[in-house]
Amino acid sequence: MTILRYSVGDTVTLKKKHPCGETRFKVARVGSDIRIICLGCGRDMTIPRIRLDKAIATIAREGSEKDD
Repeated sequence: MTILRYSVGDTVTLKKKHPCGETRFKVARVGSDIRIICLGCGRDMTIPRIRLDKAIATIAREGSEKDD
């Protein structure tokens, strides 16, 4: 099992769509829970790290292209 590293400012793409239709979220806070903000409607959510790890399709690092 690989450990995913998150940084504030990263953009994550989830496997499922948010109710607004967007799949991309910006990481706002990192810890045991990760706070993400929807790039479609601006809603923010706090999700446990383990649950987010399972839901992520890709991670785009701040200042670079897509990264897995």
